[in-house]
Amino acid sequence: MSQLKNVEAKILQCLQNKFLARYVSLPNQNKIWTVTVSPELRDRTPLVMVHGFGGGVGLWILNMDSLSARRTLHTFDLLGFGRSSRPTFPRDPEGAENEFVMSIETWRETMGIPSMILLGHSLGGFLATSYSIKYPERVKHLILVDPWGFPLRPTDPSEIRAPPTWFKAVASVLGRSNPLAVLRIAGPWGPGLVQRFRPDFKRKFADFFEDDTISEYIYHCNAQNPSGETAFKAMMESFGWARRPMIERIHLIRKDVPITMIYGSNTWIDTSTGKKVKLQRPDSYVRDMEIEGASHHVYADQPHIFNAVVEEICDSVD
Repeated sequence: MSQLKNVEAKILQCLQNKFLARYVSLPNQNKIWTVTVSPELRDRTPLVMVHGFGGGVGLWILNMDSLSARRTLHTFDLLGFGRSSRPTFPRDPEGAENEFVMSIETWRETMGIPSMILLGHSLGGFLATSYSIKYPERVKHLILVDPWGFPLRPTDPSEIRAPPTWFKAVASVLGRSNPLAVLRIAGPWGPGLVQRFRPDFKRKFADFFEDDTISEYIYHCNAQNPSGETAFKAMMESFGWARRPMIERIHLIRKDVPITMIYGSNTWIDTSTGKKVKLQRPDSYVRDMEIEGASHHVYADQPHIFNAVVEEICDSVD
């Protein structure tokens, strides 16, 4: 954990705006590692960003300063990931999902945030949606960035988008164990493996780091007890599909919660979901858009465009 702390400190040093990094203790003894940028800007609805599978707060470094220029921004490591506590999750998909959602709500209460603009990427998008079904009064606008776990799994194999090459490589090594077990088995060679399977990450963050900082960060986020990963595995049918697909439940979000879905034009995620969400919510605000030249990690592939889009949404809230 100390190596993760060190590499994350190096990433956060890039921030220009004032920030506060600390553990937020929940009543059940779990701790959520939280970074708040521009805590002094209290007159607008704060933006809360939820990272995807295997990530952590450090991956938002290309977005934090820009998105906290006029309002407070909160990011946190999901329970079971990054520097947050790693409890044992329920083994069933609904139980695991509820545990994540409850931890987000308890975190919000402990932080004293009355309402928020809630943004989630990938798995974070799935959980932010689940949260919005349960606590709609807390969400002023739901922003879903390349969200995971929405579509029903097609019965026709020809309709299934191929998963990314790096995932197929990892899956062939691992079979049925946890998705990132290969990193833990690799030990000190882990950061090199991240670099080999995901050379694109180094390119994405090249403006800030010429070395392997980001690969090391991703490795150390995932080198410990895989509690969040085990929960994700309980929730997934196979890598691209959820056991409880969100498209079947999104109509349960209160009608007055606006939703914007942002996809990368080159993503492996099924982008037709945005149109399906519009059909499920005919009387609600639903906007879907694609960002050119971006793949799954839209926020890092095209950070300037992404930041501008998110700022525009936030400004529409207040």
